[in-house]
Amino acid sequence: MIGIPIGLAFSNVAEWLLHKHMLHGLGKNRENFWSFHWHEHHRESRRNDMFDPQYVRSVFTWSPQGKEALALVAGAAVVAPLFPVAPFFTATVLYSSVRYYRLHKRAHLDREWCKENLPWHYDHHMGRDQNSNWCVTHPWFDHVMGTRKRYVYDEAGKPVAEEVVPKAKGFVARFVKPIFDAAKDRVRVMATETEQRPAAA
Repeated sequence: MIGIPIGLAFSNVAEWLLHKHMLHGLGKNRENFWSFHWHEHHRESRRNDMFDPQYVRSVFTWSPQGKEALALVAGAAVVAPLFPVAPFFTATVLYSSVRYYRLHKRAHLDREWCKENLPWHYDHHMGRDQNSNWCVTHPWFDHVMGTRKRYVYDEAGKPVAEEVVPKAKGFVARFVKPIFDAAKDRVRVMATETEQRPAAA
């Protein structure tokens, strides 16, 4: 059973590492396989206020969605042989891969759902710094590494303020508390003040 929390932690760390170093690191090069993420997925999400039309298409296409699914299947194939010796760990990692795909897809088809349930991923795409907030399903490892940035947006969706969440001190504050704090996280919008004028006589 200890394989379940280890598998969840492993999957979240993998999200952070692969997103940062492969999708954004290698992906900045247009000739690289991973370039679909930065040059297509980020472009469309930014242009369409989080909506990515690629996710309306079939997953069985050579598109950003299809390449993402293929990468997840390849990752699952690498981990699957561990099942006989670490069944709970392997099953948890496979579950996390499916969950990642489903949540990421929904986040880019339903903006309001994303803002309510994955605000850290909304911040990743719509905030000023798209090289932060690397985790998608849960921001745990972003808090551990000090890469969680929260934004305040105006009513038009433009980021107007940024808060860098510092690394907490102490094991519990840094590694345990963020697991539960994510449930309270929300996208913050600053209401525009309206000028009050007296009614005409």
